[in-house]
Amino acid sequence: MSSGPKKFGAFPGVFTPSILTILGVIMYMRLGWVTGVAGLWGVIAIIILAHIISVTTGLSISSIATDKKIEAGGIYYILSRSLGLPMGGSIGITLFVGTALSISLYIVGFTENFLALNDIRSFLGIETVDLDSIRIVGSAVLIFLVIIALISTNFAIKAQFVILAAIFLSLISIAVGLLNGNGMSDTPVAESIPPFSNFSFEVVFAIFFPAVTGFTAGVAMSGDLKDPKKDIPKGTLLAILTGFIVYIGLAICIYFFVDQDLLLNNYNYLMLIAWVPLLVIAGIWGATLSSALGGILGGPRIIQAIAQDRIVPQIIGKGHGKNKEPRNALIFTFIISELGILIGDLNIIAGVVSMFYLTAYGFINLSFALEKWASADFRPSFRIPMWVGIIGFLASFIIMSQLDFIAMVAALVILAVIYYFINKRKLHLDMGDVWLSVRSSVLRKMLSELNKRRLTERNWRPNILLFSGGSKNRPHLIEFGKHLVAKQGMISNFDLILNESHKVLFPKHNQAIPEEEGVNDEGVFSRRQECNNIYKGIENISATYGFSGVEPNTVVLGWGRKTDDPVRFSSMLRFLSDLDLNIVLLDYDTEKGFGAYNQIDIWLRGGSNNGNLMLSLIKFIRISFDWRRAKTRLMIINSLDKREKQIVKEAQEMLDNMRIDAEIRIINNEIPKKPVNMIIKEESVHTDLTFLGMADVAEGKEQEFIERADYLYQDLGTVVIVRASSFFSELRIGL
Repeated sequence: MSSGPKKFGAFPGVFTPSILTILGVIMYMRLGWVTGVAGLWGVIAIIILAHIISVTTGLSISSIATDKKIEAGGIYYILSRSLGLPMGGSIGITLFVGTALSISLYIVGFTENFLALNDIRSFLGIETVDLDSIRIVGSAVLIFLVIIALISTNFAIKAQFVILAAIFLSLISIAVGLLNGNGMSDTPVAESIPPFSNFSFEVVFAIFFPAVTGFTAGVAMSGDLKDPKKDIPKGTLLAILTGFIVYIGLAICIYFFVDQDLLLNNYNYLMLIAWVPLLVIAGIWGATLSSALGGILGGPRIIQAIAQDRIVPQIIGKGHGKNKEPRNALIFTFIISELGILIGDLNIIAGVVSMFYLTAYGFINLSFALEKWASADFRPSFRIPMWVGIIGFLASFIIMSQLDFIAMVAALVILAVIYYFINKRKLHLDMGDVWLSVRSSVLRKMLSELNKRRLTERNWRPNILLFSGGSKNRPHLIEFGKHLVAKQGMISNFDLILNESHKVLFPKHNQAIPEEEGVNDEGVFSRRQECNNIYKGIENISATYGFSGVEPNTVVLGWGRKTDDPVRFSSMLRFLSDLDLNIVLLDYDTEKGFGAYNQIDIWLRGGSNNGNLMLSLIKFIRISFDWRRAKTRLMIINSLDKREKQIVKEAQEMLDNMRIDAEIRIINNEIPKKPVNMIIKEESVHTDLTFLGMADVAEGKEQEFIERADYLYQDLGTVVIVRASSFFSELRIGL
């Protein structure tokens, strides 16, 4: 004989606990009341609406179950392996609380019927049924069921077959009693109190909804099933379908064959109309107690799985015996259930349970929809359309908002708080989750849309190729790059490492920079790359990096003041210009740095498009935290004094169109005719950041270009040299 743990198939392990919970306390104790309040079409609408959620959720669970290996934890396991531990854990905890409170719901329902019997009240010495008597008897019943679960899960599973038979016999007894007209009066039901006269649709639905949540009892037993991939879909969907047929049929019969006054005023009306009342009592007791027992078996396994993932203290999830029975988790479940029993009011407990389950079911459907849409690894053998999950998700949260909007917000806030604390602990699974696939799919869609749309100067933003030489060597370049993009653009930061011994340009594939060395800001992507020639490396990456939709448009480099090969540096700039990329060179003053971040000067020259790029970059720089209070000056050298007013007018119109707040500074130079470099040094000597346009690099005059620029930029503090691509139009100011 095998000494391994006992495993169950679809019928005993999934269908039986699910159908016993579905045909439970709500069917026996509240379906008549719901029918009396809602009327025929109202109760049918409630049953169908509730089953829209249960069917879509059941289908979603079944599809996921045929894709992934479902282990202990049931729905929690599914959600945590799809949505990740933080979200799966937060929903799993709420689902566990909902399951624990559903135990209270079933026991309180049992206790109501139990104490409705005169002989039992006399035996117990209870004169009237009140909350205190329900609490005392309910607590005793809970302790009794917990002891059964502690003795043997196998015994509890086998006991359910007897209870299932009792429910079947009770339904026969009810049907015969209805056909005999035991519940009718002289007043036809349809002519009595109009539907929803005293209770709203939302209140009635909230009380009924726990009736359709029973299918999760079977899913929670996933760790005890022989083949979860086959057993969960078969058992779950069969239980939901059976429950739907029974509820619709029973509601119609009740409506036509039972007096409405009896339905509204006596929760135990079935004992009055049944052919053999004793069979109904057996059915009620069996259904309520087995439902509670199903929760007692399933709830601890949910919290045990959560504990094994280290979301809650692992002592809660400690297993005992060869079957790893969750005894500690059972005690914890007992405590939560006892708190529910102390509430004592079945209607209140039903409303709370509805909220917990609706939240969980909404996210189960979302999980399936995301897996179906985004995950390349999602290949279930049970295939259903993605819209099934979307309908289930929307229906769950729409109904939640209608039932109690404040309670829905409170539930989501609790979820968010739990999510925050789990995420703060940085708990993650090695197998990953669906969110990376979701981001990739969203990114793919957005890139396709970006590629279709024509970029204009108005919506242009910098997508920078930054060759920093490493954040440790030149941190100012990283800082400046972040100033340029602010919170709008993107930076691809390449740390090129020279290794002349290699025969090929890039001997190794680019590598991610270690987290402790890299820049972890949003929108900054850093890579480290060996190459045998820095200039060729920059040219090659600039020519090939990126793809349509988000291709880099701006190259940011340090100015080559100390370059060993000024000619090669100049030819590289000409190559980048030929690629029609914006070029931004930072000549960083190591002594002054960026000063006090108080003043920015932009030197414009009429007839060039460099100024347009500089002003576009200023819009982003001014968004950054460091430069947010900086004063901007638009500097224009005027060689003909009489044009000053016209230049000011045109410059102001340009600034207004670009919505840039800047001071216009005109330097008249008709008579003194000072050299341009002298004027710039005189005016911007105390400026924190000076923007200048880059002259063309004539072929054969690369050395002269570097020397002339070095002379101009020295003693100016930190200077930004800009060369615009053809994307930007010319600024014709004063021409």
